[in-house]
Amino acid sequence: MTQLKPILTHLDAIPSTPGKFKPDKSSPYSLYRLRFHPTLFPRFTLWSFLFICFIVLFFFFSPPTNPSAGSNRRSLKNTVSPPAALGPNWERRVRASARPRSKTGFTVLVTGAAGFVGSHVSLALKRRGDGVLGLDNFNHYYDVGLKKARMGLLERSGIYIVDGDLNDAVLLKKLFDAVAFTHVMHMAAQAGVRYAMQNPGSYVHSNIAGFVSLLEACKMANPQPSIVWASSSSVYGLNSKVPFSEKDRTDQPASLYAATKKAGEEIAHTYNHIHGLSITGLRFFTVYGPWGRPDMAYFFFTKDILRGKEIKIFETSDHGSVARDFTYIDDVVKGCLAALDTAKKSTGSGGKKKGVAQLRIYNLGNTKPVPVGRLVSILEKLLKVKAKKKVLQMPRNGDVPFTHANITLAQKELGYKPTTDLEIGLKKFVKWYVNYYGSKKKSAW
Repeated sequence: MTQLKPILTHLDAIPSTPGKFKPDKSSPYSLYRLRFHPTLFPRFTLWSFLFICFIVLFFFFSPPTNPSAGSNRRSLKNTVSPPAALGPNWERRVRASARPRSKTGFTVLVTGAAGFVGSHVSLALKRRGDGVLGLDNFNHYYDVGLKKARMGLLERSGIYIVDGDLNDAVLLKKLFDAVAFTHVMHMAAQAGVRYAMQNPGSYVHSNIAGFVSLLEACKMANPQPSIVWASSSSVYGLNSKVPFSEKDRTDQPASLYAATKKAGEEIAHTYNHIHGLSITGLRFFTVYGPWGRPDMAYFFFTKDILRGKEIKIFETSDHGSVARDFTYIDDVVKGCLAALDTAKKSTGSGGKKKGVAQLRIYNLGNTKPVPVGRLVSILEKLLKVKAKKKVLQMPRNGDVPFTHANITLAQKELGYKPTTDLEIGLKKFVKWYVNYYGSKKKSAW
């Protein structure tokens, strides 16, 4: 904590930004063969024999449970209160939060509203006069306290976040019955490339089943909302052509996370084609900034450098640098809002398509890949602490050696223009980090 004061003084001149917002297990039912010795069989009565047969058949046809999967799912989602028990006050809060300040304002449902990008987008929408209702399940993938702190920011701005899961179809129906959403900003997802190796089911649950559940609710709404959703640069996978263009192949995912995002793009195409939903997908490139995700390298590097812990810097098998197209949160938010503003109306009603609907996909990146080593050097300068570095070969855990966005299409059709370079963006992040964790005296130190 003694080194926080000089860091704060060092960063005081930085202006505030929107980012700173004042085993494959066998069935548990083991069946053993029943052996009847000829001399013992007469001892069984007919009813005893029938009873045993009934028990055997019951266990044979009962679906097996998977205790380990169940515990994983419970660890990543909260129990949702039955919608019917939430009462009229809950509905009034929902409607008040979603009500725009002007007749021309949008009414937007933001999923993942307590997340990194979702919270920033929600605040930007609210500030310009749109009505915003949040939805988040506050899972335990990373510090729930950080998500609750983001929620506090939103609540102080008049944004209500419903604590619920996308897979709760009854809850979604109640939300859509209560509010006629003009748009849905779908930012909710199970994030992280490496965690997929530990808990693959959570990615299918959130990124595929959850997306389908949301699209089902949208298709039945009348009128149907326009949808903007977060895909990922991870869909480019093992593609070696750079910079990555929306026209490039995306059929070689390097991780399960990437595969679920690619599946989401195909699912979006299906609902657009069959049900007339207007859908825009945004492929984010390594978004960073204040209120960011603790599982991202810039975040945990900052934490470990300040704690004097060793940080691991990966390189390719031929000793090349690993590079990322780091994109500052404010630039990404502008891209999200531009996608929302240019989204055309859906053409369906009650689940039936009545005309050709808009379907788009855009890269939102910075177009300036930076080696991870350079990222560390900037952090050392800002924190005034020398990092203890250990260089290792990149493991096969789903990460790719580089990302680089071609943003020509987004520039042309959305007017997207990123303006924040990495050093300026990291200054703002470090200032937030020191203020947030220093003032709260978090155990992270």
